[in-house]
Amino acid sequence: MKALVTGGAGFIGGHIAEAFVGDGHDVVVLDNFEPYYHTGIKEHTVERCRALAEDSAGSYELAEGDVRDAAFVDSLVADVDVIYHQAAQAGVRTSVEQPRTVTEINVNGTLNVFEAARAADVERVVMASSSSVYGKPQYLPYDEEHPNEPVSPYGVSKLATEHYARVYHEVYGLPTVSLRYFTVYGPRMRPNMAISNFVSRCLHGEPPVVYGDGTQTRDFTYVDDILWANRELLTTDVADGEAVNLGSTDRIEIKTLAEEVRDQLAPDLEIEYGERNEADAEHTHSDISKANELLGYEPTTSIREGVSRFIDWYRENEDWYDPLVRAS
Repeated sequence: MKALVTGGAGFIGGHIAEAFVGDGHDVVVLDNFEPYYHTGIKEHTVERCRALAEDSAGSYELAEGDVRDAAFVDSLVADVDVIYHQAAQAGVRTSVEQPRTVTEINVNGTLNVFEAARAADVERVVMASSSSVYGKPQYLPYDEEHPNEPVSPYGVSKLATEHYARVYHEVYGLPTVSLRYFTVYGPRMRPNMAISNFVSRCLHGEPPVVYGDGTQTRDFTYVDDILWANRELLTTDVADGEAVNLGSTDRIEIKTLAEEVRDQLAPDLEIEYGERNEADAEHTHSDISKANELLGYEPTTSIREGVSRFIDWYRENEDWYDPLVRAS
């Protein structure tokens, strides 16, 4: 198949593009290399995908551009079978500071993708959404019927794109799936995420910094589990028109996570605490029953195993990854 992966040089999009090329598919990546974090990480991902394409039956093409450029999006979508729409302005805190930018990229950019997909009659659009659509929990774990009351512009933007996905499926017959990711982590993750930050600081003899009292909990999901679900959606229509949680069900307190990293790398360090951002969710915890029922989704990586695997990867790639993390 020929797949367009928007945001395909980024963290999750890059893993999807790499996996599809390795599986023998033809992949076109759209990315604008926004310097939200050090673009050297994205450039490394592109190099990996290009090298992989030379040794596989799949192909890889990079198209530098922006999802806000409707004409450019139209030109890329015209001859693809499926779209994996991962491009977005990430970051809850960034969205509080730049709500207009987040809306322009996440909402208007997504509308451009859907319009292009409708015109080209693509087989499916799989879109990255977020657990941020839920907001303050009325109960846990979150299932897909939980009220959506996001507490950040980022969460609002993702909820808006979900509604567009539903409408384009119901009104125009465009097959769409919205995947609600729960805090994805793993190799080449964004430097400003908790795990990569904790690891970097501990390796440099600096105490990990927890914002708030550390009792906040997160449902961390290893990127390989996310990849599994995205691969399934290449060939099945069972989730068309749906919003589906993708989490691990294995939540952990942030201070416990910091201690886990600290204990593996620098046991003598003391945890430091900073001021919590009010836009950060207090708790996330996913009910993945729907994903299991529709796709057979069963996450296989516990948070402690995933952290250990990430630390091993970090050490193996410290020569290029660590300087970029420190610079971001």
